[in-house]
Amino acid sequence: MRPSRREFVKWVTASGIALSLSRLAAAQDAGFPARAVLPGRQGWNPAANGAGRIDGVAKVTGAKLYASDFRASDLPGWPATTSHAILVRAPDATHVYAGIDLARLSGALKPSVVVTAEDLAKIGTRVPEFYAGDLFCPVGKTPLYMGQPVALLIFDEFGAFDQARLALRDGTFVKSGEETGAVVAPNYGAYRFTRVAGATPESPDIYSPVQAGWVTPARIQDTALPVWAPFAKETQPPYGAAATHGEQIRAELDAKNPAMLVLDRTFETQSVDPMFLEPESGLGWYNTKDRKLELVVGVQSPYEATESIAFLLGKARAPFKPSRINTQFTYVGGGFGGRDHTPFPLYVALAAMFFPGRPIRLAHDRYQQFQAGIKRHAIKMRSRIGVDRATGKIQAFAADHVLDGGGLANFSSNVAVCAAMATIGIYDIPKVDVTTVALHTRGVTAGSMRGYGSLQTMTAIEVLIDEVATALPLNPIEFRRRNALKQNGRTMLGNRYSDSVRTPEILDKLEMHPIWRQRAEEKARQQHNGTLVGTGVACVTKGYGTGGDCSLGRVELSADGKISIHCDHVEMGNGIGTALANRVAIHLGGVADEVSVARVDAYDALGLVTSGNPYTMDQKTQDAAEKNPRWVPAISSATSASIGAHVGTHSAAEAARVIFRYGLWPAALELWRIPSTDPRTKDWAKARWKDGQLTMAGLAPLGLPALAAAAHKGNFVTGAIAHSFSRWAWSRARFQIGAEQHRAEIDALAVRKGGGKFDRLDRVSVLFPPAHNNQSGNVYTSMCGTLVRVEIERATGALRIAKAYSVFECGQALVPEVVLGQAQGGFAMGVGYALLETLPPFEGGPGNGQWNLGQYLVARGSDLPLRDLEIEMLSPLTPDEPPKGFAEVVMIPVVPAILNAIFDATGRRFRSLPVTQTMLKGAIA
Repeated sequence: MRPSRREFVKWVTASGIALSLSRLAAAQDAGFPARAVLPGRQGWNPAANGAGRIDGVAKVTGAKLYASDFRASDLPGWPATTSHAILVRAPDATHVYAGIDLARLSGALKPSVVVTAEDLAKIGTRVPEFYAGDLFCPVGKTPLYMGQPVALLIFDEFGAFDQARLALRDGTFVKSGEETGAVVAPNYGAYRFTRVAGATPESPDIYSPVQAGWVTPARIQDTALPVWAPFAKETQPPYGAAATHGEQIRAELDAKNPAMLVLDRTFETQSVDPMFLEPESGLGWYNTKDRKLELVVGVQSPYEATESIAFLLGKARAPFKPSRINTQFTYVGGGFGGRDHTPFPLYVALAAMFFPGRPIRLAHDRYQQFQAGIKRHAIKMRSRIGVDRATGKIQAFAADHVLDGGGLANFSSNVAVCAAMATIGIYDIPKVDVTTVALHTRGVTAGSMRGYGSLQTMTAIEVLIDEVATALPLNPIEFRRRNALKQNGRTMLGNRYSDSVRTPEILDKLEMHPIWRQRAEEKARQQHNGTLVGTGVACVTKGYGTGGDCSLGRVELSADGKISIHCDHVEMGNGIGTALANRVAIHLGGVADEVSVARVDAYDALGLVTSGNPYTMDQKTQDAAEKNPRWVPAISSATSASIGAHVGTHSAAEAARVIFRYGLWPAALELWRIPSTDPRTKDWAKARWKDGQLTMAGLAPLGLPALAAAAHKGNFVTGAIAHSFSRWAWSRARFQIGAEQHRAEIDALAVRKGGGKFDRLDRVSVLFPPAHNNQSGNVYTSMCGTLVRVEIERATGALRIAKAYSVFECGQALVPEVVLGQAQGGFAMGVGYALLETLPPFEGGPGNGQWNLGQYLVARGSDLPLRDLEIEMLSPLTPDEPPKGFAEVVMIPVVPAILNAIFDATGRRFRSLPVTQTMLKGAIA
């Protein structure tokens, strides 16, 4: 399996531009095989011993994997020399943009090409709807936000580019005119989520979003904040009903009821940067001979990126409209959501189109990444909770959230929704009313980031829960146990989780752990040595998936038993390649010899088509569309929302299941000489792989090479391509394979027999998840609990995390080492968020282009309990429990556990982040 440099399969055509997408193979001289490494050649089997990463050796030995690694000379067929581009951004968003001072770049520093808003207007580019707003701020307008691009400078030679980059760093290159104040723009989204439970847990809800749908207020104040309550009686359903119930809940919390403990608190979280190790980078080359635009980028959403570029240039005037766009996707050097639907590839494409014939590189340095990169939303929260003093049961909860969405909409509306839905955490609360609004501001754009709003609101609820437990008083874990949502209980939207709810088990683990059991003893032991000791606990749940997730998978088995896998999901440190290899090995008995990720070009045999919006379409539309056997609600989705293991590997696993059932199993029957009349022909579910051999009681073990050879010789199924879609449940379909109908959680299938070509099988029937599921909250969830012991120097306020313990469940762990790494990394991110990281929102913040790691503090080894962090992963409930998404949930409880530990040590509750050493010193002075 030598590295392939073939032309990539045409995927779709948009605006007359042929599009192709592929996974970029590493450079020939890097010694790294195309489409990931081949672990089977090394006699190494992670499925058998649970060790290793298929991409591990390549990464630690410096193979060219990431977009920032590549130059034009690395790519066969490209010109040898690379030119360079700089995006110039406005450091101010309160004055009219008056142009750029090109005189600063005279002589050798003069750019070869300068691209501005005027140039885009001349050639007829279009901005994709998701990125609505000016790609470059026009002269004479006030920038929409700090850091908005104003020009693209292109340099033929690296030396000129490098000197110019340093000369422009101070931000005074951009000229400003009269002061106008910030641009006022509509908010990005506003919602109200209200639920009133029935009289008993079994009774239907009196009101819930699942029943009535999601609602948003129709009236807006002059300040752009919604009018939530005063006009509820005048508002037509459905908002009026939600507002009426919501105001009744708030009135109960406001009532002076001595039997109920009511706390009214605010909490504020900060803006932070994802701080992935590789700043955004890309290569572009517009080959004028064949009008082909070649791109190399690293993103979390390959399909969306290429479609957006095609839309950008689809109506451009000649010669700025390519006839074909070929986008190659690399590994991603960290994402955390920050590379999901990023506008960066649009600028790479523009750089190439405005400098035709020459490969050009656009790459952020860390200053530029801080100024331009997507940020986590800062959120201001007010929460009110009412608890029955006698029983310790939560009766009602109300909250109001205001999110700073920054300059472009991005995913702010979605983050606001997810933050609201997560606001009561693990708890079963019968009356809930939550309002949320995401605002446009002049700050750097906020969007998708690990935790996706849940981190902020669950930190607030877990700190509040701890305060309630202290006030009652009740043991904090016992209070959580009394109020935790049970299996089959309803969330605040009125839906039930469809997978396991293991909160009681996690709470038991936390309660029995020595960090918790010895908390009083440790506090007493150090009370006289100038050190304050505190122990904190938190327990959270985090959904995974978006309610519109897709998976594409292709698996092939050669005649000599070699396995190859293709998948559309992206490697960004999540170990998706190894997860794929291990999940397929469950069905085929061996680790793949070739694993290819970020591939959206290997499934043309399915002939998929799509239409509509999977998140908003109604049932009638879906029913009509699905009559086309090639139609699916969506074709490919971003690698985000912790869906790598659960979604990313699903279709490949189902494809492998088809190969086993209709290829290896009939081959095994032939080798075992079992006739078709024997009842054992139907016992495929009883067969087991052991040490690379297929075993059945009373029969000789069969190795994979022998089975593969027999499958090819018998013209049985040796390859399968599958597509699946999840809207809080998997699509399901039946396909005729030979004399049988195969039922599976997929909606499209193509198979290859022997050494032949792939043939699409039209589905006999299909059941897509109902459109009504769009009103549901997240039904997939994982739980995690964390204990933290802190030691704070009384004299200086310096905090040390002495010990920590996290326990979580993730279903079937496909790669236990990756699971452990995600938990460790999540802990480090939680520490940074709680104690160190912060970005001012406007002036003085990252939008001014002056921020780097000198000001922005991230957690280092000295900030972490490197030798005293214990991670426990619960075993799956059943051997075949599907993998769950967990990469976000392992970060979230770390933050409130630290805050609760600080309270236990100091007696002071902090209600804004981060809690710095200076703040601690002031609190204990």
